[in-house]
Amino acid sequence: MAIAIKAENVTKEFTLQYHRTFKQITVALARRQQISDTFRAVDDVSFTVEEGESIGLMGLNGSGKSTLLKMISGVMRPDGGTVLTRGRIAGLIATGAGFHPQLTGRENLILNAAILGMSEAETMRKFDEIVEFSGLEKKLDTQVGHYSSGQSARLGFSVAIHVDSDIFLADEALAVGDKPFKRKCMQKMKEVRESGRTIFYVSHAAGSVRKMCNRVIVLENGRMGFDGDVDEGIKYLHYDADPDDVYEDEDTGDDV
Repeated sequence: MAIAIKAENVTKEFTLQYHRTFKQITVALARRQQISDTFRAVDDVSFTVEEGESIGLMGLNGSGKSTLLKMISGVMRPDGGTVLTRGRIAGLIATGAGFHPQLTGRENLILNAAILGMSEAETMRKFDEIVEFSGLEKKLDTQVGHYSSGQSARLGFSVAIHVDSDIFLADEALAVGDKPFKRKCMQKMKEVRESGRTIFYVSHAAGSVRKMCNRVIVLENGRMGFDGDVDEGIKYLHYDADPDDVYEDEDTGDDV
């Protein structure tokens, strides 16, 4: 089977600034205090993902999950190593990412679709379906700056999930929003998975990962901690099923 994603010795560093103002920096330098430091958000990570795999990317907050996802999507470049992908990539790597608060939902939908590589014809063909999925018909001509975080997440996910892609990335896309919409998202992601597309799903929800993924990668302080069986990966993290993570089965009867 062909390889969809290949990461080799990937490293990404960031700089921490301990002082913000010029005055603070000047005083710190005069006192011979450290004014900045670097840390590795992702440190020498390597893995291969075959086409059609559903990967659950897990780890504690600050472990480097979102940074790794951004490098896979092409939003960031690694400082060391390489990330290679095959095919078109779509997804939601941050709630409301790419939205302009002074533009309406309609305008942001069209803009976001273009950013994700959809042609004007494709966007117009799928426009009504995207709006219906989001459930934001009545707020479509309202500025996104007046949306709640949940509504922004709805619009972002609705656009991304309707892009014809080979790889779908989701960074806690379902963490915000009411349970009916979460169920709808999980059902749609099930369809994406069954279509043979590759999924990279970042989540703390053990139940969702069990149902959606066939493999788990765990990051620990930026390094690869585990790569393998889903249940073993969840045990590695000492994660138990979240009581709020049962929405996939509630009222639907679907084995997502």
